[in-house]
Amino acid sequence: MFSGKTRFSNCLIFCLTGLLGLLFVAPSRGQDSADLNKWLAETEIALNSVSNYTALFHRVEMVDGKLIPEEVTFLKFKQPFKVYMRWVNPSKGQESLYIQGANNNKILAHGTGLTSLISVNLDPNGNTAMQGSRHPITDAGLHNLVRKIVSNAKKARDAGELVSQDHGEKTVYGRKTRELEGILSKDKSKGYYCYRCIVNIDTETKMPIKTQIFGWDNRLVESYGFEQLKLNPGLTDKDFDSKNPEYHF
Repeated sequence: MFSGKTRFSNCLIFCLTGLLGLLFVAPSRGQDSADLNKWLAETEIALNSVSNYTALFHRVEMVDGKLIPEEVTFLKFKQPFKVYMRWVNPSKGQESLYIQGANNNKILAHGTGLTSLISVNLDPNGNTAMQGSRHPITDAGLHNLVRKIVSNAKKARDAGELVSQDHGEKTVYGRKTRELEGILSKDKSKGYYCYRCIVNIDTETKMPIKTQIFGWDNRLVESYGFEQLKLNPGLTDKDFDSKNPEYHF
């Protein structure tokens, strides 16, 4: 016969052992990196069938140690790589057009006010085109964004350095999304693009309609959003023609 005190001790040990087993053998869904990679795999598959799209593109980036105010542009994109942008806020009316392999691989652009009267050709990596930006226009678009997220997530997963968290359903730009977070190594020398990334994936289209990227000091360095995203609306060469009567080049 065991005393009541002994039975209580054994019961406590049994409960603690079971609890530890749950913690270490069956991690919670929020810690399961397979969830993030599963969603990203679905995004890659869905994006393979997207050849063109339009959106209100939201951009916030840290430049020279400061976050620039949010910039909103109306974006048209078509594969293999054609980009048209018209600024909504700020610099309303400013336009840029870039077609890979055309115009000597220069951006055709004009500003606002008096500068709207003259269109100029800009080197995508030059100081003027890069002013207030972390990336050239050649990095724009969903395809490049998804490629960057997927490559970093896969590299971290294979190295056992990915912690993924599922924050559940969130509404973004009026769309139902699944908010997922990937936390990578905080060792910058490992070669990852960032320390962590929060991505909101549209549950219907599987597109990442909002992405927030944090540096190694855990500060926001980039935020990109695709509001009113329309996939495969049937954009044609006219949408990327500087002589389009709707444009002002």
